Amino acid sequence: MYIVVTGAAGFIGSNIAKALSARGEYDLLAVDDLKQGDKFVNLVDCDIADYLHKEDFERELSSGNLDGAIAAISHQGACSDTTETDGRYMMQNNYEYSKQLFDYCRNEEVPLVYASSAAVYGAGREFQEDPACESPLNVYGYSKFQFDQFVRRNWPDRTGQVVGLRYFNVYGEREQHKGRMASVAYHFFKQYLADGKVRLFEGSGGYGAGEQRRDFVSIEDVVKVNLYFIDHPENSGIYNVGTGAAQSFNDVAVATVNACREHQGGKVLDLEELQRLGAIEYIPFPADLKGKYQSYTQADISALRGAGYDAAFLSVEQGVSRYISKLLKASKS
Repeated sequence: MYIVVTGAAGFIGSNIAKALSARGEYDLLAVDDLKQGDKFVNLVDCDIADYLHKEDFERELSSGNLDGAIAAISHQGACSDTTETDGRYMMQNNYEYSKQLFDYCRNEEVPLVYASSAAVYGAGREFQEDPACESPLNVYGYSKFQFDQFVRRNWPDRTGQVVGLRYFNVYGEREQHKGRMASVAYHFFKQYLADGKVRLFEGSGGYGAGEQRRDFVSIEDVVKVNLYFIDHPENSGIYNVGTGAAQSFNDVAVATVNACREHQGGKVLDLEELQRLGAIEYIPFPADLKGKYQSYTQADISALRGAGYDAAFLSVEQGVSRYISKLLKASKS
């Protein structure tokens, strides 16, 4: 029987597919839309049994051809562009598609672990898995919020495991295809290699330059959380996936630049020293992001801990350094 990974050629989906295949789960059905063909590189080292285009997968589900053939679904496929304004497109991809998978899993008694997002919280200051804390700022966040609400409404009718994972700011390997939606760590790395400096936003939302704070979480930890729930089908719920500790964009910049400097034989420097050298500079806050930008996020992970996940999370200093080292190694190959 297949373990299905949707969005399998994407950032999080491909890391999950890689982790599953690395531990011997060879009956993997990869589902994606390769209209952006360069994403294929994320699947090259994943040992998958079959690949289906997203629309073909939907037809196979509707026809009943996959009934009895699926052991679990890891649903990571979505449009994750927070600046996308086509609400019809966003809702079709992120909401209607997810509802179809939920109905299939309910009918077939198949576990479903799906990707939600911290974008559901908007500009709030409380990040608990509670509708009272949820107020998305863009249609991407709304699409994720609305599916979480659908899951909540249909909770009594589920027949097996249903887990929603609200990812905070994820960074790590296999995100190179994401363009402007790649993590700030990735963008800082590319900027530093090209120009010898990184650029952060000036102050906004009551925060100083580069001091806006997010819960930055490594893809390594995101994968571990996903595998935990795949391995524990007795657990269901909606859970935040973050470190539980907000850190500044300045912290990410310092970790990125110092990882590059160490690789070049340079000295590790603090924020003030890097600012003085011109390795960190600040640019005006974009007008099109005003009122649509989360200046602060910090996951409340008490529910995740209550579900039995007790592994430590990598800090920015640990995770970004490891990530940049891998990017540097790949750039030399």
